Amino acid sequence: MGNIAPIRLAATADLHMRRAVAGKFRPDFLRLDRHADLLLLAGDLTEGGTRANTELLCAELADLPVPVIAVLGNHDHDEHHGEWITRRLNETGVVVLDGDSTMVTIRGHQVGIAGVMGGSGGFPDHPGDPDSGSAEHRARMRRGPVDAERLRRALDGLDCDTRIALTHFSPVVDTLVGEPTSIYPGLGCHAMGEAVDAGRATLALHGHAHAGSECGKTSGGVPVRNVSYPVLRRTYALYDLPAVQV
Repeated sequence: MGNIAPIRLAATADLHMRRAVAGKFRPDFLRLDRHADLLLLAGDLTEGGTRANTELLCAELADLPVPVIAVLGNHDHDEHHGEWITRRLNETGVVVLDGDSTMVTIRGHQVGIAGVMGGSGGFPDHPGDPDSGSAEHRARMRRGPVDAERLRRALDGLDCDTRIALTHFSPVVDTLVGEPTSIYPGLGCHAMGEAVDAGRATLALHGHAHAGSECGKTSGGVPVRNVSYPVLRRTYALYDLPAVQV
């Protein structure tokens, strides 16, 4: 028999790296191989998307003992440096996803991760309005369904049984509980939840909802976890997935 030990994921989001927290997370990250097989980061990794804060982030993530895979969040784009942040993270060894996917082999088992930032767009009981509000609000509302389709295609392209959907915005309402219901439409999009189900994901991870709840699921029953640091109140959460032999 092959190695049937579960795959253990570490996940976090909304670190909002800035000088005030520089070095706070690194001791835990450097010990990751004692507890986890890989680290997934669900966006808003920097405060304001500045170059200075990106360098602090890269210092936090340099030379970690496990693979690191990320998506950017809305605040990582505040200064329109998204491509540069992606390049710097790549140089640091972090794989940044944006409508694509990657596969990691862990003890002979393949884990696929598909990622997008996502966007808002609302949910059936909390509809959004893409035609009103600020230009930024309208862009986020329109991005949600577009990124949902990109996520579905990325998941479909993974040739493995263990598939993780990694986003910044939420695909479900469950993990928003604790936030004011009036802002639910701005925190995620039901189309992303549909993409998670259609893409046969094993698990979905997101951030963004700082006052939300950790655990939820899609209408199709896929577990969803809000790994925002303010929700977790710890550097990262750990989740076990059954190992599927290659």
